[in-house]
Amino acid sequence: MINRFIIVALLLGLVFGSIFGWKAYQQRQVAEQLAARGPSSVTVATAIATTETWAHKINTVGSLRAIQGVEVSAEVSGVVAEISFVSGSKVEAGAQLLELDDTAEAAELRSLDAQLELAKQDYERARGLSIKTLLSQAQLDRTKSVLDSLEARAEEQQALIARKSIQAPFSGELGIREINLGEYLSPGTPIVTLQQLDPIFTDFTVPERYLSSLAVDQIIEVEVAAFPAEVFQGKISAISPKVESRTRNIELQATLQNSDTRLRPGMFARVAVILGGANKVVTVPRTAVEFLPYGNSVFIVKEEGDALTVQRRQVTTGRTLGTRVEIIKGIKSGEQVVSAGQLKLRNGQHIQIDNSVELTGGATRG
Repeated sequence: MINRFIIVALLLGLVFGSIFGWKAYQQRQVAEQLAARGPSSVTVATAIATTETWAHKINTVGSLRAIQGVEVSAEVSGVVAEISFVSGSKVEAGAQLLELDDTAEAAELRSLDAQLELAKQDYERARGLSIKTLLSQAQLDRTKSVLDSLEARAEEQQALIARKSIQAPFSGELGIREINLGEYLSPGTPIVTLQQLDPIFTDFTVPERYLSSLAVDQIIEVEVAAFPAEVFQGKISAISPKVESRTRNIELQATLQNSDTRLRPGMFARVAVILGGANKVVTVPRTAVEFLPYGNSVFIVKEEGDALTVQRRQVTTGRTLGTRVEIIKGIKSGEQVVSAGQLKLRNGQHIQIDNSVELTGGATRG
């Protein structure tokens, strides 16, 4: 019986020993292959930290607003008889936009004109009789009152007819038509928007601490998402006389020339107020910086023999201008940083550089 147990134990030991030996052999082979291949590398894009000259600026945000803008609407009720404009067209001040049906009002005016003519004749006769003392002054005054009343009613009717014709209050660009021919309009019904686009306003705010640095005619620079590669210049045209107590900000308004009308009311604007003076700063692409709650960092490219590795380094960032970020502390001009592909990196990671294509996995949360 004891011999059986010994034999079974030896067989089991032989089987499990063979299995463990085979696994160890496989792991050794894999380790040797990995060692022969060398350390794995990650493909990244890189950029060089450069020294640039930046002017002192106050960076803020604002919105564009037409220098004059109005929603053209009907003053009186009526049926649309004629539409004299095309959506999106440019018009001059006083140009005819819309005509409401004034048939009934014109007929009423003709009736008043006839009554007015008769009242004038009555008054002339009464005045002649009054001169000859054949008519009392009271009767003459009543005749004159009837004449004046009819004249006032006729003028009122003429004004009503004039309001049936709607003109452009100023020169500008029309929006999209909101009414149709034959439609009944109530007073205040929107017809079309009219915007004067050249020049155009930029409204924005800055913290109160900059009040002493602000002045009318000071240069500003504006960037909008529609034209990301362009900077539009303007001048501060108005500074609010008060500081908003809730936000402690000052409201400002700047004027920009807009002869090509590319800037439109309602656009979101990134505004930079130029304070004057300039200094040299070290900058890197914004995508190279990883913005995190516990501190900002970048990956610096290091040479180790024939290989390239990366090392994470904490940095202190400053202003942002376009796609570049100012580095106050942590990087020297000329150092090479990873600008894309950081998500798979760690300290000491081997890399391959490929700047020919745009890589995914840039820095996070700017």
